[in-house]
Amino acid sequence: MSIAKLRYSDLLDAFEFVSSGAPFDSRAFIDRDTGTIHYLSPEFDFEEEVPDDLETSDRYVEVPHKHDLDLGHNLVLSFVEQELPGEYETVSEFFRKKGAYGRFKDFLNSRNQLERWYEYESRETEKALRLWCDENAFELTDDSSVA
Repeated sequence: MSIAKLRYSDLLDAFEFVSSGAPFDSRAFIDRDTGTIHYLSPEFDFEEEVPDDLETSDRYVEVPHKHDLDLGHNLVLSFVEQELPGEYETVSEFFRKKGAYGRFKDFLNSRNQLERWYEYESRETEKALRLWCDENAFELTDDSSVA
């Protein structure tokens, strides 16, 4: 079996699509043979024909949700632990109620740390997606690199 080639930007688009809602709301699958990405969502009607065996064949791999790669609130807490250790309890408290990410971003914005968060999140997401590709035998073809 050959290794499917995949552009990082295409994988990131699929990952963000899948992660934009709750797990299993929107899904994407990558064809192991061609690298083609197929999208599924109850909210969008995609014009492409979806293979009948998309969810049952080993030929397709489902794109992970951010929670599958531990890129949810644990990533936030890792960032705070590294960058704002004195604020760990404050930020941790945000995640005990709905609207945590909004409060977290407002908190970071008030401390001029929002851009650092976005850079950290982007770097960690790329690392996790590249590892996921290695584990699933996909070759990324563009030059985006992990710092």
